[in-house]
Amino acid sequence: MNEDASHYTGLILLSGIDSPGITQALFETLAPFAITVLDIEQVVIRDRLILTVLISLNPAHADSIEEDLQACGERLAIDIATSFQEQGQSTIAAKTGLVHVVALGNPIAPTAIAAIASAIADLGGNIERIQRTASYPITALEFILSGADQLKIRKGLAEVTTTHAVDIAVSPGGLMRWAKKLVVMDVDSTLIQQEVIELLAAKAGAGDRVKEITDSAMRGEIDFAESLIARVALLQGLPSSVITDVQQEIVLTPGARTLVQTLHTLGHSVALVSGGFAEVIKPIVDELKIQHCRANSLEVIDGVLTGKVAGPIIDRAAKATALREFAAIEGVELEQTIAIGDGANDLDMISIAGLGIAFNAKPAVKAAAASSVSAPYLDSVLYLLGITREEVEEAGAQRK
Repeated sequence: MNEDASHYTGLILLSGIDSPGITQALFETLAPFAITVLDIEQVVIRDRLILTVLISLNPAHADSIEEDLQACGERLAIDIATSFQEQGQSTIAAKTGLVHVVALGNPIAPTAIAAIASAIADLGGNIERIQRTASYPITALEFILSGADQLKIRKGLAEVTTTHAVDIAVSPGGLMRWAKKLVVMDVDSTLIQQEVIELLAAKAGAGDRVKEITDSAMRGEIDFAESLIARVALLQGLPSSVITDVQQEIVLTPGARTLVQTLHTLGHSVALVSGGFAEVIKPIVDELKIQHCRANSLEVIDGVLTGKVAGPIIDRAAKATALREFAAIEGVELEQTIAIGDGANDLDMISIAGLGIAFNAKPAVKAAAASSVSAPYLDSVLYLLGITREEVEEAGAQRK
């Protein structure tokens, strides 16, 4: 093939009902010709095959190749379209600086996809590829962009999340996307469905009052440390046996176990930071093999709760400190950390993490976080990290 011929390319688009042997037949048709495969992509959706191939070829062979491909298409009952033209260079340059956008919804409407595409185009980004990474219990779509500024795309898509009922995460591409991660989670109303302090307060007949204080603190209306002291004071006089009773009442958030176990299977680390109580969540930490945990402690004297917190209080600043310290222990850069929480006391760790996720969070927290998950499934976070549903299931099969 001469030098000029190497600048002549052909685009082949094949579509039709999928069946074994189609890809083989296509390339056997091309095999007699002096061509080079430059790019290729194949996908099957509901038994419909779409295969695109970019080749370089000698222009003198273009008519023969096109004729043979049309005959191949007729034989296999599929459509094959071709486009041959001069091109400036024969190789496909690898694109760098790619940005990944993951959208979660249940369902995802066409208007939402249109809004995402519009925002990306307005900000100078080009969609290189779209793929579905999960179809249940929610739908996850991943958009891979070139020519896009990550921060601008993130800000530009923020409005789409509120106007079209989708959750969106924006992250950089490249090799570091697959580096070891540290995922740090809040516990109450995140890893578990309840607020532990409210379960304890119910034993003291102070459930309503404690819930009022908790809600106010989570909305950021009062200082967390102050609110914790006030709530724990209402537990004074309870026997320490209530801790065991409450442990039996705790229910993990749907998908929590899958999230933790999948992260562990893939070599990532998981930590908990809680404004709740270490004594209560210890069985969960042990069962899920959580590597790091930091939480408050209830003071107990002679088998009775004193109504005081033992040791320093884990507030929003302490949560951020814990994230930094756990990352240092694990040898993970802050850019590779993920913080997940629902309340105002999670904001500091969410803001310093490489990816901060508001999980079914209060409005103020959702507005401040870079990403959010509104579906009640904690394992949805895996899709935001680029992990597909098929990979989640494969990891689960390996654990059995």
